[in-house]
Amino acid sequence: MARTVHLAVYDTLADWEPGHATAWLARAGHEIRTVGPTTDPVTTIGGMRIVPDLALEDLRPEDSALLILPGGDLWDTGDDLAPFAAAARRFLDAGVPVAAICGATAGLAREGLLDDRAHTSAVSFYLAATGYKGGEHYVDADAVTDKGADGAGDLITAGPTEPVAFAREVLGRMGAFEGARLDAWYRLFHDSDPAAYEELNS
Repeated sequence: MARTVHLAVYDTLADWEPGHATAWLARAGHEIRTVGPTTDPVTTIGGMRIVPDLALEDLRPEDSALLILPGGDLWDTGDDLAPFAAAARRFLDAGVPVAAICGATAGLAREGLLDDRAHTSAVSFYLAATGYKGGEHYVDADAVTDKGADGAGDLITAGPTEPVAFAREVLGRMGAFEGARLDAWYRLFHDSDPAAYEELNS
């Protein structure tokens, strides 16, 4: 099984959203590779400059264990990031999981990928504004994992205020933590529970 996780990067990327997920996946032994529209540098909302490891046109589901799509202003200001949503479709069709947070969920909605899957986002009317047909599958939760059917990949979604819950779903799906240790990880980073530190490191 591929151990490479691909992180989409683009101008206006919400830097804080994938950080917990990618850091702990890397600590669990996954290689994190960044994927840009091209290999030209991109600049995040926070002003960080990232040089992508590869261009989107070179990304193949069979080389990946997971595709992470962070939010970014460009998801809501035009079609610049639509090719990333199309890539998500290829991943899901190939049985490779996709994790999308914040504005990326709207991109998936426009691509039709949320029409028949359980999902969440910032609020239901944010996705409704895309004109998508999946409103009945919206779940009012911090983060949601939809198990793919008939060989389709699993899909993880979360809203912009829930990077820790997003990471919890990602880390659990990828096997970085399981059971009580996953719960302890979440309680430590979401709830600042000091007891969880001992549980996580026992």
